[in-house]
Parts: sequence; structure tokens; C-alpha cells
Amino acid sequence: MTKQLILNADDFGLTKGVNEGIVRAHREGILTSATLMANGPAFDHAVALALANPSLGVGCHLVLVGGQAVAPASDVSSLVDSQGHLPASLGALVMRVSAGAIRRADIERELSAQIEKIRHAGISPTHLDTHKHTHAHPRVLEALGRVAQMTGITRIRKPIERLRDSWTGGAPFTQLVAASVARTVTLKFRALSRKYGLRSPQNFLGLASTGSISPAALRRMIDTLPDGQTEIMLHPGICDSDLSQTGSRLQHGRELEMNALMDPDVRRAVSAHGIELITYRELA
Repeated sequence: MTKQLILNADDFGLTKGVNEGIVRAHREGILTSATLMANGPAFDHAVALALANPSLGVGCHLVLVGGQAVAPASDVSSLVDSQGHLPASLGALVMRVSAGAIRRADIERELSAQIEKIRHAGISPTHLDTHKHTHAHPRVLEALGRVAQMTGITRIRKPIERLRDSWTGGAPFTQLVAASVARTVTLKFRALSRKYGLRSPQNFLGLASTGSISPAALRRMIDTLPDGQTEIMLHPGICDSDLSQTGSRLQHGRELEMNALMDPDVRRAVSAHGIELITYRELA
């Protein structure tokens, strides 16, 4: 059976250094795809790079945690504070969503506004995923399914992985916990995918090892890649002062993953196994 692989970079638009690292990993390495943050500080810079590199598949990295909402605050009042800021942490979002304090309609409006901003910039999104995997929460997943159907972007990330295939051992234990939590929505994800006509690669890797995918770790993933279509999530980028100021947990790990994507041995492993590199555009 054919093995097809999407290598997706999250956080396109976070900083210019992250953007430049993503494009370098595409031009000089095996990165095929990236997802763009509509509320990212370096959004315009990312759009310019995306338009100059049409072979890079670009999707939407939908943000419900951190930064400013794209929709007017009055339209998403249960989601944001009085200044239009989204919840500052994943924990804060999950607590409020679980308590029913955030209306699903407000989540849908914000997700739709982010997609519209990306489309208005001239990008035709290949797929949808979420910052910090917020769509692993059933209520967010339901909202995402509705928005995906309404916008016609029905290819989405399935953030569910087999831990023995993904965890490198070098990532923080909290990442292993996050990946384990994401697995609890497996049945709900399947049901909503059927309900809204969503499509995802059969396999997903990278959540348990976020920020610690070295060349050796990426080679191991490629050497053991299952049949069918797989997405490997990465966070390549250049670590600079702008990145430090974002407060992102991922700093030097971004350069580790950028270098893994450009490693000659990794490229040779892809070729040796006859793996076809694709974007979400080619997702069956």
C-alpha cells in the first residue's frame, strides 16, 4: 500500500523568524505544509511568503487561546474579555467551555472570522487545525465541524496518535499527557467527521513529541511510518528575540525541528521507503 506523508508546520505567522524557518524547511527540506495564524503578530509577513512559495500548502491554524480575537469583541462577547483578548491559557479556555460559559455560536463566529481573514489575504486554505489542539474538546470540535462544513474546508487535522509511534522520550511529560487526553475524543471525532463530511489523514504523529523532534526522531517516525496517509506535526522556526517575547514554550526546539526537516539522512529515508510527500490538497 502507498505511504503518503504530510509534514505540517504550526504557528505560521507567529514571528518573522518562525515564518522564515518554515519557508526554509520547505525550500531546503521536506516540509510540505503550514498552518497560518490569522491573529499572529507576523501574519502579513507570512502571507507574503506563502504567496511567493505556492508549492507550500497553507491551512488555517485556528486560535482560541492567546492574543486578540479577529471578530469584533461585541460579536464574540462570551469568548473574549472587554478588550477583545482571547483566553490567556488552554486551561482557562477548557474550564469556561466545559462550564458552558462560552457560547458555541461565539466560537463559530471567531473561527469563521479567522478563516475569512486568511481567504481575504489571498490564501486558499488547504485544511484546518487548532492552536494548542483546542478541537480535542468535544464542544470546540462540534463548532469546528459546523464551521468546516459552512466554509467548505472539510479537511481537518485528527490530533489522535498512537503514543508508542510518536513519543521520543525527550519531550516534557506534559506532552505525553496532552496526547493521552486527545485520544479520549477518538469516538466523538469519528462521529462528527461522518456528520459534517470531514476528511483527515488516517494517521497522525507529533503531539507527544512537540518541540523535541530531532533528526534521529524524525528518521524513526519515517522508518516506521504506517501505510496510508499520515500527518507529522512540527514547529520549525528560527529562535530570536521576537520569539522569546511571545512567551511561547517552544524556543530552541523550533530550530531542532527545522534542522530535522532539512537533514540529508531524513530526506534519504523518505526516498528509500518510497514515501510520497503531499499536502492536504492531495488528501483523498
